[in-house]
Amino acid sequence: MFSLNRAQIIGNITREPEMRYTPNGQGVTSFGVATNRRWRNQQGELQEDTQFHEVVAWGKLAELCTQMLHKGSKVYVEGRLQTRSWEAPDGSRRQRTEVIMENFVPLTPKGAITALAEQTERVEEPVKPEKPKPPVQEKAKSKTQKKATKKEEKETEKTEEIDEDINLEDIPF
Repeated sequence: MFSLNRAQIIGNITREPEMRYTPNGQGVTSFGVATNRRWRNQQGELQEDTQFHEVVAWGKLAELCTQMLHKGSKVYVEGRLQTRSWEAPDGSRRQRTEVIMENFVPLTPKGAITALAEQTERVEEPVKPEKPKPPVQEKAKSKTQKKATKKEEKETEKTEEIDEDINLEDIPF
């Protein structure tokens, strides 16, 4: 039987990506991503839920993350979920579920300086766009344009008639 372990996240980076190296020299970068969910409850009140995800990148991908991603920027992360366990110094058992990154796309334009608070999206009621009415001036322009083209046609006809009446041999020079 087949199984699938896939995570896709679009959110804001909560802290600068931190690059470290394992004892064998392989690079590893970790950072956090916050995702927001907003909805209206049955009473019509706006509800909000924020989830924080730990993201880990390895190798060349880790180096790219430290170069391209920064705190507050928006990012698309794709990878798999992995839970690791360890024993804390106080003797308690700890667990952490992380997204092991396989691909990412920076969604904040290069060079843009934005704060995390500025990037929060607002949930608003959809507004139906009004159908634009054709401006009256455009109709008037089209009529004047028609008149102008008719005048130009008449003038070209006159010049053509004049050109036919003039014989080049009749010109004295």
